[in-house]
Amino acid sequence: MRLPDDHRHLLGAFLRKHREGLRPESAGLVTNPQARRRTPGLRREEMAQLFGFSTTWYTWVEQGRDIAFSAAALARLADALQLTAPERGYLFELTRQRDPAPPEPAPALSTVPTSLAAVLQASTAPAYLLDLLWRARAWNDAAGRLLAPWFDSGEACLLRFVFLHDAARDFIQDWENRARRLIAEFRADTAHDPDDPAMRELVGGLLRNSPAFERFWNSHAVLAREGGLRVFNHPQDGTVRYEQVTLLPAAHPGHKFVMLLPK
Repeated sequence: MRLPDDHRHLLGAFLRKHREGLRPESAGLVTNPQARRRTPGLRREEMAQLFGFSTTWYTWVEQGRDIAFSAAALARLADALQLTAPERGYLFELTRQRDPAPPEPAPALSTVPTSLAAVLQASTAPAYLLDLLWRARAWNDAAGRLLAPWFDSGEACLLRFVFLHDAARDFIQDWENRARRLIAEFRADTAHDPDDPAMRELVGGLLRNSPAFERFWNSHAVLAREGGLRVFNHPQDGTVRYEQVTLLPAAHPGHKFVMLLPK
């Protein structure tokens, strides 16, 4: 894949800054402490030595030249530069490559981060947290009342509730359209780690037990988790309408923060 000129130059500047910030000793290189270095950090030839490519090739990458590079080469480069998980993600996003060894996703936690719990309780609108497998990890009292058919079902996973519990079809107005969009949103999430065993187990169980899930899943539609109108047939309040807002906490990437604002 050929990169636009601006992407190649951004890539070169990114690599150069990180190379210059990497000390030889931290990279495991033995240097003469008496020798004067003309440039900060590693030299290009030292960088090339670390990840096993020619100095010419690496120099051309930093210069933004139109040359080919593979995902495997980028992964070795990321390791040599000791990039953090966000920096590594940026490298692969910038080059439109898929990381062959992405960082482990944040685990689904049994306890909710204190900061997110505080935001939940501060919200007067119904709000809840989902983890990577779309399981409800916490919710405020307003959400507990509004979404009682889900939370009272004993099923933490939103997908399993929607597709395996009859109560969901009565509770969610326009169930088929909402269920179809829910799967398209979930499919977008699975791309982050398609080989995750827990994710595969969840999808496999739903494929075996829900013909509707199988039908929608095999359509291969993909959507971002969007906001918009949500209409429920509440057992006490009748038909209620909310505007959904979904937030992704930067410090806690294993969670989604979902709010339902009354319409």
